[in-house]
Amino acid sequence: MSRPGLVSLVGAGPGDPELLTLRAVARLRAADVVLYDALVDRAALRHAPQARWGYVGKRAGRHSISQETIERVMIRRALRGERVVRLKSGDPLVFGRGGEEALALVAAGVPVEVVPGVSAALAAPALNGIPVTHRGLASAFVVVSGHDEAACAPVLRSLEPGSATVVVLMGLSTRAATAALLLSRGWAPETPAAVLLSASTSEARSWRGKLSTLGSCDLPLIQPDLPGLLVIGATVSIAERLEMLTAAPRERAFDAHHFV
Repeated sequence: MSRPGLVSLVGAGPGDPELLTLRAVARLRAADVVLYDALVDRAALRHAPQARWGYVGKRAGRHSISQETIERVMIRRALRGERVVRLKSGDPLVFGRGGEEALALVAAGVPVEVVPGVSAALAAPALNGIPVTHRGLASAFVVVSGHDEAACAPVLRSLEPGSATVVVLMGLSTRAATAALLLSRGWAPETPAAVLLSASTSEARSWRGKLSTLGSCDLPLIQPDLPGLLVIGATVSIAERLEMLTAAPRERAFDAHHFV
């Protein structure tokens, strides 16, 4: 009997294929089969020219392949001795069902590895000039999924107002409810907030304002299903400060006695 192959649960990062890790590229080049998600840029597949590609993405309101079917395909292919890459947006273990798939694969006797990716929870704010932690503003951050209000609400209720930067993945449609919940818990209406869409891609869009207006902010009418996230907290204000400093004329490029 032939030895089983290997399934690599690979994080594709926040969207831009240039943010793939070196190990992710290596696994794609060696792959026999690549099963990729909805938010993965197809340009990433150029690293797997010899592999068979299969789209297994899930988007709200659209028909998709069941999780059980995806797991069966990976198990069957790996038991044939093939090298399978499960290519997920962001990081495979951040709201990506990577843990579920790893358990199913190990239970079936299939070797599995995790190749971490850059989660949009960190990359999207960073690419928009928003640190999730900043000395004097926030020493902690919380990442929740807005897709399931019942799951994220207890976490948000547990936070002291302004005590952490809140990042809400898949939270565009529930942004009004998220804002209302935080306001009801004593968060200041003037708390800075941002909506970040398709970070790291050519379709990137953003909105910045206050928590009190987050729920009513307008999203782009073009391509209303762009993926996005919310960032709430004092660190959002850093983006404006960076923009002001970038736009300000610099009289001195270098001073031997002062370092900026």
